[in-house]
This record gives sequence, structure tokens and C-alpha cells, in this order.
Amino acid sequence: MRRRGLFMAAITAVALLLSACTQPGGSGGSSQAIGSDGCTPVVVATSSEKVNLMDELGQAFKKSPEASKLSKCATIAPISVASGKVASTLSANTKEWTLSTDKSTWPVIWSPASTVWTDRVASLVGPGIVDGAQSFTHTPVVFGVPESMAKALGWPDKPIGIKDIEALIAGDGWAGVGKPMWGAFKISKTNPNTSTTGLSMLLMQTYAASGKTSDLTIADVAAAESFSRTFESAAIHYGDTTGQVLQNLYDGSRGTTGSSYVSAIALEETSLYNYNLGNPDSHTVQPGEQLTPPSEKLIAIYPSEGSMWSDNPAVVLGTPWVTSEQKTAAQAFVAFLHTKTAQEILPKYGFRPLDTGVDPSGTLNASVGIDTAKPTITLGKPDAPVVSAALDQWTQIRKPSAVLELIDISGSMNDKMSDGRTKLSGAIQGAQSTLDNFRATDEIGVWAFTTNLNGPIDGQAVPNLVSVRDFAPLGGGKEDLRNGIGDLANATHGGTPMYDALSYAYDYMKARADEGRINAIVLLSDGEDTNSSTTIDSLIQKIRADATEGGNNKSVRIFAIAYGADANIDQLRRLAQASGGQVFNAKDPTKINEVFQSVMNNF
Repeated sequence: MRRRGLFMAAITAVALLLSACTQPGGSGGSSQAIGSDGCTPVVVATSSEKVNLMDELGQAFKKSPEASKLSKCATIAPISVASGKVASTLSANTKEWTLSTDKSTWPVIWSPASTVWTDRVASLVGPGIVDGAQSFTHTPVVFGVPESMAKALGWPDKPIGIKDIEALIAGDGWAGVGKPMWGAFKISKTNPNTSTTGLSMLLMQTYAASGKTSDLTIADVAAAESFSRTFESAAIHYGDTTGQVLQNLYDGSRGTTGSSYVSAIALEETSLYNYNLGNPDSHTVQPGEQLTPPSEKLIAIYPSEGSMWSDNPAVVLGTPWVTSEQKTAAQAFVAFLHTKTAQEILPKYGFRPLDTGVDPSGTLNASVGIDTAKPTITLGKPDAPVVSAALDQWTQIRKPSAVLELIDISGSMNDKMSDGRTKLSGAIQGAQSTLDNFRATDEIGVWAFTTNLNGPIDGQAVPNLVSVRDFAPLGGGKEDLRNGIGDLANATHGGTPMYDALSYAYDYMKARADEGRINAIVLLSDGEDTNSSTTIDSLIQKIRADATEGGNNKSVRIFAIAYGADANIDQLRRLAQASGGQVFNAKDPTKINEVFQSVMNNF
């Protein structure tokens, strides 16, 4: 009891500290437009887990000697952009920032989670764009494991490695350590094409298979294929970030589902730190916000074979939109990041300082599942061609997908969005734009729903549903499917029997669910049900019952996309979260393709 009291006291102290020092938005938490304060605007495109940190660093910079030497004040404005997304954007176009038409939001500084991404850009477009990328903080990539499960694996007395986990996956799951009631060993991994954590874990798997700690080669990647394929088979699904998986785990830990949702999460130590504080999605903590820790904390498992580090560089971009004034201000801020003043801020946000004179143990310690004496082995950063080979291999070995797209074609989906298109036309475009995500071996079906339809679904008449494509392996049918989705533009528009359609689709997919695949429904709708006999409560009860009655190893997860400014996102969120899935906000019509890509990154 005394140990738990100390843990809670530590959590409360750090939570209050975060509440006191973080503000929403840009530097100082101001909601004013970037650059409207008369200072030189310095936009920092940063990975999501560093937005809060960058905000406070920006405030501290204003009072620093580095800032005082500038001829004009500078304001640091952090924006959240996935590291992989920035890398692909810069690699495709260095003349303009294609992620936004608002030039005031175009980045001056890029701070990805790892120099792996800056190296990748340099290898594709030359070093000039990211010249001088230098780390200012770091955090190791670890497995976050619920404490009870960590103890079953032998923590804290026994070293636990990636090979140990692979053996459990290849064998009988938790039965291999005397816990057969826990079922299969399930892992959450992010998509390595967009996520630093996902990429680092992919490389760590390859290192574990090779027995090396440095100098990974393309040949090592090829030799690790079977090992990595086994590891990928345990993935519950992928995604851009770990935030939603951590949120689902957090919600379950405070309810009745416990940790059966997932066994281990590949994540950065800083994300585990935030989770244990009660901030699973690492959002900006608002003034006065009280964080509630989970009922069971996550333990950082540092693989015995070694860990890669997210070394978090900050680099002034060598792009044509960065003015000389911005460049000077940005260089001053980057220099400030290496000062002791800045380094002392880092541990409050779960990051380890590079300055060895700064002690992080006041916040990074056992009370939040962290051991700063680990990892004892640091894995070397592979060359860019090796990283590319690993990404190419992952495309072939990732867990197979079985996805049913359920598209709302009711009258409300014919309403106009702010860009003049209808909600349905946006849904059609999004669905068509991401078909290349699927492999020929993936199974996919596309159904549409509204009233006054009568199938067929697999040749059977089903009220209010019609099949655009029957559920089956995609094979070479990608272009036919693209055309079939386009035909929905001319469909009849009736009422919205969303709950009935989703209930039928869920039962259909549940009957076909396979433990060796990611089984999912992608629901595209504005979330306004008008014509169902099924209620949302009964549908949620059915989904939750599957999770608690032994169906968790063949889960069918719902990923819902909310269309239009009037979308009922709360209803869609309830349905998605009940299944362990996620809701995506497509209210902004300019972000539809981007949102759809985020959904498809889960498969």
C-alpha cells in the first residue's frame, strides 16, 4: 500500500507540473494566427509527442540569450505532422509544402522523431534540404507491457528479448509462460512507412534475427524475413501513431476488459510515460486539467538484444520558402535546444536529455515504469538503403487484411461540403484513392446502404444493402473495384439504416474472421441513423460481448470515417471504440484523402 501511495503521489506531482506548464496551440498557448504578434514566425513541424514540449521550449527561448541576440523577436509555433509524412512530402516536392495551402503554416524547422527520416530525405533529394540535422534529445523504443503481464514474462528479474516474444507468438501464446487463459500474444505496431516507432521496431526485429548490434545489411534483412513475418502475425492492426491503441487500453483498464485487448505495444518510452500519467494520447494538457492514471501501469521492457533510439533532431529546412530572417531565428532556436536551460525541460515531458549534467530521475523512474539505466545495448542506425529494403520487405510480410468497406449512400450524404462537393463524392474519392494499399492476397468487399435496396449480398437479398463488390481476395480486380465505387455517384438516395447495416456487416465479418488476419469494417458515414430497428446500445452490447466471451483473438474492429461538418462523430466514436477500432474526422473536405490514408495505414 505504501508503494502504491508513493506511485500515486509521484503521478499527481508530475500531472500537476504538466498542467501548470503546458498550453494549447503555439508558443504561449495563444490562439492568434501565426505571425500576427509582429515577431518572426518560426513554424516547427514536429512529431506529435513533442508538440507540448516544443511549446514550452518556445516560451523559454523568448527569454534566452540566444533570442536576445536577434534583431527582431521570434515566435516558435509547433505543428504536429507525422515524421514519415514529412519525409514523403519533402522527398516528392522541395519547392512547396503540399500539405497545406496556408503558407503561414509552412515549416521552417523540422523535428522528426529520428534522423532515420532526415537521412532518408537526404538520400532521395540530396542533403541540402536537411543539412545539419542534429539530435537535441532522445527516447528509446521499448515494449509497453501491462504490469501483470510483464511479471508473467519474468520482469524484473529476467531479461526479456524480441526472440522470447517471437517464440510465444510462434508457439502457444501466453500458455508458453503458464497463462493459457490470456490466449494469443497480441502486439500493437504502427505502420513503418509513417511512424518512427514502427520503423524502429521493424529494424529491431531484423537485428534480433541477425544477432547483430550494428552494421545491419540488406542481406540481413532478407535473412530475417521468416522471423519478421512471424512477428507481424501477432499485430492487432497498424496505424499512424500509438495514441489510439493506448487510449483503447486505458479505457479497458478502467472498465472490465482489462489488458486482453493487447499484450505488448511497441512505443517510445516517452509515450509510455504519458500513458502512466493518465494521458494515453499525449494530448496537450490544459490548465486545470486533472489526469487520472490507469488502474494498471505499463512497464517498459527494454529488449535484451538492444533498442534503437528516437534521437529527435531539429533542422532548419533548406527550402525556398524559408526566408533569411526565419533562417536566422530558427538557427538561434536550434542552438538554444542544446543549452542546459532547454535540456532541463525535457524530462518533464518524458524525454531524456543529452546533457549528462541533467538528472532525469525526478520524473523518469520506476513509478512510471521506466528504468533510465536501460537499454544496456544501443543498436546502430542502418544506412538508408538498408532501411528502404526493410520497408520493401514489410510490404510483403505484413499481416494480411480482410476489410469490408460499408458506404452510406443515403440522402444526407448528398449534402454539400464547404468545397462544393457532396459528402458522398468525397467518400468515393477517398475510397478510390487508397485502393493501392491493398495487396492482391488481401480480402476486400464493398457494400453500400440506404433504404429501398434489397441486395444482393453474396447472391442473397438483404434489406437496405447492396454489394458493390462481394467480399473476396482482391486479386487483379482493383480497377473494376475503382469503377464500381465510382458508380455510387449515381445511386438512389433514401434513409439511413446505419445501425442495421453495420449489425449485418459485423455478423458477416465475425463469421469469416480469421486469427491470422486483420479483420475490419471501414464505415463511411455522417453518423446520423434515421431508419434502423437496431439501436446503437444493442449493437455496442453485441460487439462488447464478443470481446468478453472468448472472441478477442478473432476481433472485427470498426474504423469509422465521419463526413461533413454536421457529422455525428460521437456516435461513430462509440461504435469504433467498442470494437477496439478508431474514428477518423473527415469534416474538413480538403483532408479527405489524407484521412482515408490514415485509416488504410492500419491494414
